[in-house]
Amino acid sequence: MSRASEQQHDLIVVGGGLTGLALADAVAGAGYRVLVVERSPLADLVAAPYDGRSTAIALGARRFLAAIGVWPFMADEAEPIHDIVVREGFSPIEVHYDHREVGDEPLGFIVENRAIRKALLGRARALPSLVIAAPVQVAELELGDTKVRILLEDGTSATAPLVALCEGRLSTTREKVGIAARRWAYGQTGIVCTIRHEKPHHGLAVERFFPDGPFARLPMTGNRSSIVWALEEEAAKIVMALDDVAFLGEIAERFGDDLGALALEGPRWAYPLVLVLAERYTGKRLVLVGDAARGIHPIAGQGWNLALRDVAAVAEILVDRLRLGLDPGDELSLERYAAWRRFDGLALVAVTDGINRLFANDIFPIRLAREAGLAIVERIPPMKRFFMRHAMGLIGDLPRTMRGEAL
Repeated sequence: MSRASEQQHDLIVVGGGLTGLALADAVAGAGYRVLVVERSPLADLVAAPYDGRSTAIALGARRFLAAIGVWPFMADEAEPIHDIVVREGFSPIEVHYDHREVGDEPLGFIVENRAIRKALLGRARALPSLVIAAPVQVAELELGDTKVRILLEDGTSATAPLVALCEGRLSTTREKVGIAARRWAYGQTGIVCTIRHEKPHHGLAVERFFPDGPFARLPMTGNRSSIVWALEEEAAKIVMALDDVAFLGEIAERFGDDLGALALEGPRWAYPLVLVLAERYTGKRLVLVGDAARGIHPIAGQGWNLALRDVAAVAEILVDRLRLGLDPGDELSLERYAAWRRFDGLALVAVTDGINRLFANDIFPIRLAREAGLAIVERIPPMKRFFMRHAMGLIGDLPRTMRGEAL
């Protein structure tokens, strides 16, 4: 394709996963031209074997998804979280977060990743200014002084004033454009599966911290719960090699008996847990969004909520600049994004990494200190409400869509 006939866009998004599609829906929903480049076939992204995980969507993230028109596509498959109980193993000392202490809305929602992708694609199909190129890979990416030019392996090319890398924590394009990223392997594997149980969960999420790793059960639609279990790599290999009956027995031991008989629904998945932190969030006419900027431990269920705050910030900056006739990819725009998102990102890196390390230590005095800390939080309502509002994504310098306002 000649340069004269190149497609002209306002934003190019590299990576059509959860984060990339959310950004594309937000910007295209405001009427601007967006190109998404995704290496996998779209049908694969919503196929059952592709991803067995579920995602915790905090209240602030739910407001964002509603503001950009995506939430109606997934609302029926979202299970509200009304209560969260955190304890060490089966200790009687716990912190109980009740949504009624901070308002009448749920603390968050649990949605299967496949349902989220279907919702994002459903919204995308209704946006005439959004183009998704898939399956195709990037052949060249030129970061010029006034625009970005992308050449795809199928020979098509396009330009835009800004490109957003949303490929995830193992982004190859990030390295190609010269942005280094530090990686720390936790030596843990995240095991994920779905459990069907005899009794209703009533919207209760439970996180228990065992010496061999944290174990969370998250309420799903119907009498089902998603299990997220982090184990040391060697132990995870042993557990994953068990037959279904033995595996379910291991789950049941940690799950508890309050929901009656348990059954394994569907396959199990295992994912290596790695902390990734890019040296910077921006490059020449380029922003890193979500896990491409920093990928955190899943221990607090905040990964996609953090990514959506990136998405909301990029969308707000870009749309506001375009409405004023200004360049959304100039240094001022990039500096604003980096400054806006740096503290929030680094804070959650520190919190999730610290919690994982703290609860992985089974030294007796430290275990006593942890239990004392949980007891203190439970007995100081203002502190507990602060933690709840923070987990709900309602604290900090939030983009307006995170407050439920239109872009």
